[in-house]
Amino acid sequence: MLEQIAASIEKVLETKSFSGSLKFDCGEDGVIVLANGTATTTDQETDCTLRLSTDNLVSLLKGKLNPMMALAMGKIKLSGNPAVAMGLAKLLG
Repeated sequence: MLEQIAASIEKVLETKSFSGSLKFDCGEDGVIVLANGTATTTDQETDCTLRLSTDNLVSLLKGKLNPMMALAMGKIKLSGNPAVAMGLAKLLG
């Protein structure tokens, strides 16, 4: 499932830029890393990590989960540089 999500993010990255590197850590399901204009499921060090369930990741990417509310409610845990995570709004919008 994460491979499909990464592929759809990759399509968005073809037309929109994202600076920095960001990891969606979905625990046992795996990771999606945005770095250097690509989206991959290969784990690596990033500027920022968002830990969340795969279901919450799907909701976030579809615009059904507000990132700030999700952070406040503990559905997303952020570590690293929060400015990188703020750049996600440009990709999702």
